[in-house]
Amino acid sequence: MRLLTDLFSSDFGLMSVAVIGIVVFMSVWYYRFFKRHMDEDAKNAGQ
Repeated sequence: MRLLTDLFSSDFGLMSVAVIGIVVFMSVWYYRFFKRHMDEDAKNAGQ
């Protein structure tokens, strides 16, 4: 329980949570971006 208290109450803990959230968001966004463009390229190559 002390770990969660330190994570959400200290400056370093809050910054860590923010960085983890940003990294997760970026990985989802990059996956969707590349997947969309790969699908478009595959569709255009088949024409």
